[in-house]
Amino acid sequence: TDAEVSTRKKTFAEVQTERLDQAERTVLIKCPSKLNEKKLLQYLASHGNVKSHFFFENRGINALIEFSEKSSIASLQDAVGIPSASEHHVVPFKSRLFTFTLKNPVSKHVEETPLHLSPQCHIPVKDLIEKLCLADSISSQMYILLNEYQLTEENIKLRFLACSLVRDFACAYFPDSTVKPFGSSVNTFGKLGSDVDMFLDFLDTGKHATKMKKGPFEMEYQMKRLPSERLATQRILSVIGDCLDNFGPGCVNVQKILHARCPLVKFSHQPTGFQCDLSVSNSIAIRSSELLYIYGCLDSRVRALVFTIRCWARVHGLTNTAPGTWITNFSLTMMVMFFLQKRSPPIIPTLDRLKELADEKDKHIIGGYDCSFVSDLRKIKPTKNTETLDVLLGEFFEYFGNFDFRRNSINLRKGKEVNKPESSPLYIWNPFEQDLNISKNVNQPQLEKFIAVARESAWILEKEDKTQQMINKEPWGLAALLIPFGKNNSSKMKNRIKGIGSETIRSLLDSLKLNNANSQQKAVGK
Repeated sequence: TDAEVSTRKKTFAEVQTERLDQAERTVLIKCPSKLNEKKLLQYLASHGNVKSHFFFENRGINALIEFSEKSSIASLQDAVGIPSASEHHVVPFKSRLFTFTLKNPVSKHVEETPLHLSPQCHIPVKDLIEKLCLADSISSQMYILLNEYQLTEENIKLRFLACSLVRDFACAYFPDSTVKPFGSSVNTFGKLGSDVDMFLDFLDTGKHATKMKKGPFEMEYQMKRLPSERLATQRILSVIGDCLDNFGPGCVNVQKILHARCPLVKFSHQPTGFQCDLSVSNSIAIRSSELLYIYGCLDSRVRALVFTIRCWARVHGLTNTAPGTWITNFSLTMMVMFFLQKRSPPIIPTLDRLKELADEKDKHIIGGYDCSFVSDLRKIKPTKNTETLDVLLGEFFEYFGNFDFRRNSINLRKGKEVNKPESSPLYIWNPFEQDLNISKNVNQPQLEKFIAVARESAWILEKEDKTQQMINKEPWGLAALLIPFGKNNSSKMKNRIKGIGSETIRSLLDSLKLNNANSQQKAVGK
């Protein structure tokens, strides 16, 4: 659609700013099950123009209401009552979360127009497979999967609202601060149901430094000094975490994980239904989010292939929501990007090429690392590559099924296989912190399992007779790859593994058998 194309061409920063502003003008209302939508909207209109709204199901019916003016919220808050403290005593924090009730319940005779509810989670894999079987090509199967799994406009609004509600607490202490989502919520690769990663940003610290350079004197704030930035981060998160825990309506299971490499506060935000991770500004994580945003916007095949590969990996137990020795979704996404850089002609440019296109305002040096790349999508020439997704999917499995992981590493800056700097089984260069391997956690058995399943998948796609399978009503194409390869395939698998290094084959086959049982249920995970 034209609307989508115009939103697609905005820079990452423009989209972020627009969404954060939208979230500031938004409230969330818990509604009764028998709701007269017209009456609710009429009531709200008395406080100002409602720009957009939608309903969703989460422990009952909820409405997200976006006003045109921020002042409408203050007007509404003035008219809202405080719950009576008969059973519980209330913490008198006034947020933008309200409950709407009808004093006179709707009589049974009133014809209710059913509300349209926006889905906030994706369909189970088995339902997806049924839909895929009805498509006419692997390419359309992949777009069906993308449409079922990607974040909707409504879900994105809800994510930014969750950040905005946390910001209301942070601003009590740090009036200039913002809370922004990063990672999958904003990089165009987010899946319905995924967590919200958010960070606290103290924007103005840099601005103040430049302000005072002019004139014959200098003036600066007196601020508490601590021995390290890490300690400051831990203290700030500790206090904000306590705030959410003690005063935040609907913030439950608050866990402060302050001694992690990146200190964070985990909590469940019941009003929006999200699992949230709050940390303090991590500039490199933001650059990674923007880089993926750019790649995702350049060509529609990029997102279709990433969503497909992630779903495939999940079904076969190659990725897991729990941390461990599995390949992460981020590593998998980077492998897809690398593969697309390697096509002839390339489908997406290398990071070095994006850096060449950068101008002054795109310059970012973070902790000594050069994280510069072009932000204006119009400066990047569209690819001349016309390969279909049918071709690309098979080629992806073929490429990594035969990749020399022993010798080579994956480098997105150069778009080239380069010699491994150290002996990790899988080495993917961090695009920005060039001395880090983003897949350092992956062990040899997991890598070998990935290779085996990739080979098996390439083989299935190559050998299949689509027409025959459609006549027999058997899953074909992508649908056939989203069914765990069962015990009957173990012997086939043994052949795929020849030449992978036999020391872990037994453990690999065992883990495949183990995974078959539970990967079908788990496939809905991340």
